[in-house]
Amino acid sequence: MGYKVVVAGATGNVGREMLNILAERQFPADEVVALASRRSLGTEVSYGDKTLKTKDIEGFDFTGYDIALFAIGSDATKIYAPIAASQGCVVIDNSSLYRYDPEIPLIVPEVNPDAIEDYRNKMIIANPNCSTAQMVVALKPLHDRARIKRVVVSTYQSVSGAGKEGIDELWDQTKGMYVPGQEVAPKKFQKQIAFNVIPQIDVFLDSGDTKEEWKMAAETKKIMDTSIKVTATCVRVPVFVGHSESINVEFEDFLDEDEARDILREAPGVLVVDKREPGGYVTPVECVGDFATFVSRIRQDVTVENGLNLWCVSDNLRKGAALNTVQIAELLGNRVLKKG
Repeated sequence: MGYKVVVAGATGNVGREMLNILAERQFPADEVVALASRRSLGTEVSYGDKTLKTKDIEGFDFTGYDIALFAIGSDATKIYAPIAASQGCVVIDNSSLYRYDPEIPLIVPEVNPDAIEDYRNKMIIANPNCSTAQMVVALKPLHDRARIKRVVVSTYQSVSGAGKEGIDELWDQTKGMYVPGQEVAPKKFQKQIAFNVIPQIDVFLDSGDTKEEWKMAAETKKIMDTSIKVTATCVRVPVFVGHSESINVEFEDFLDEDEARDILREAPGVLVVDKREPGGYVTPVECVGDFATFVSRIRQDVTVENGLNLWCVSDNLRKGAALNTVQIAELLGNRVLKKG
């Protein structure tokens, strides 16, 4: 017997990707229900070779369903996640609402799978921020070997991280650049995104960091190790899908770049593409649709005692959101629920 699964927010970019990945990975589901807001009621979405019609999340009875994958944003999650949990359905939430609740596990399956047991506290599991998820997948095996003291990361984040509106704005502005009189003013982003980069993702905090930068530090500590110091600069770039990160790592112990490369080649969820020649690295265009977190440009940082530099790229709609959510569901099933 398989699972009864709910995908909430099934008409959005991440919700559709969740359905695709559930089918691709042959998740053992006897039933999959697609939920959306009332305005999207009846919209058809694909699930493998099947077509599902969305149902209204308002008033939906989660009783008898095992797992609900949520991609509906924090405001709606605040309403519906407690309802689902109270009706016995485990919620795996992609929003930021529960990530910093000490009673709710924040999971990247390749990094902290044992934390899954804490789902029982509130019947809710949090999925991390997209930029954090790919970074900790790359860092955890290195941390296990040499203990990370400090991380300095600069991100190059695609517009799909801001949802459909972000994708549309880049597309419309790019077209408008070539048609006089049809320029598109910024609406979703703070400044023009076409042919530009914007060093702000989310709101500014009193510290001068943006909330996205704060998230990367807070989530890395919760997922990996509270002693790790993280400083981030998060930048939106005119790329449709795929987040990139330049990561500088300082370790307690010396770690040779060749050993680091070997460790990462064996690490779950990581693919190393690191040739010291033109094009011997992975870019966002090449990672789209892939499950892996790609690591390139592995090299010693000689300016600190025990330093390495890495280039990390991943499909943010997959590992950064939908894939990690489905992997959490698989982990939950294999370790705890044990159906299928």
